[in-house]
Amino acid sequence: MKKHDRFQFIRIILLAILIICLVKIGQTYYLSVQHKKQAEELKQGFHTKKPSAKTTRQDHLQKLAKKNADLIGWLKIEGTKIDYPVMQCQDDNYYLSHDFYKNESRYGCLYVKQIADVTTPDTNFIIYGHNMKDGSMFGELDQYKIHSFYDTHSEIEFDTLSETRQYEILAAFPTQISNQKDNFQYYEFYHADTEKEFQDFYQNIKKLSLYDTGKTAEWTDTFLTLSTCDNHTEDGRFVIVAKRKKN
Repeated sequence: MKKHDRFQFIRIILLAILIICLVKIGQTYYLSVQHKKQAEELKQGFHTKKPSAKTTRQDHLQKLAKKNADLIGWLKIEGTKIDYPVMQCQDDNYYLSHDFYKNESRYGCLYVKQIADVTTPDTNFIIYGHNMKDGSMFGELDQYKIHSFYDTHSEIEFDTLSETRQYEILAAFPTQISNQKDNFQYYEFYHADTEKEFQDFYQNIKKLSLYDTGKTAEWTDTFLTLSTCDNHTEDGRFVIVAKRKKN
């Protein structure tokens, strides 16, 4: 192959690579825009600014539940993008790849596993979500690695179809999914039959926490756990555990 032809061939290859990259960037941007649009549509009417408004958050959730009966609640952390419906169905993996309207989506939805009971909260309630690069879903959760971020975002609001629940964050920590017995398997903990089981979970999350939040918990308290993927290690996870505030 002549030198000129070789350079021409290389230019064609590089142009093809550039086009492929631009197409992928365009697709990613389009999906991000579509996701944001759907998220805003779902939020309309949910966050009322008038305390005297006749329509409550629960009324809005009930209306949304008519569009998808898998809806069980709404999770919000003030000052972040975390402001989404929470889903539950018999297939624990379904909402990893489907949006609120059950269309295939790499964003998925925030969801809980079938074992979770939102009506009569157990000791621990775990919500899962993707760690998206554009910061959506649980893409901002790892900002809790920085203590100063926790200081200004220390509370979580979770609305069910029947009530509003407030939580205060106890711990934030990176961990790993592992079948090894000595690994703390936070994702298996839903119910404590004894105070010892409760303390085992509580002491583990406090020990793993990246910093001391100054918040404590005691037997009979209930937890809300937020879990997302993290690239600090293979099968890494980043986890937030919060305690429900008592009225």
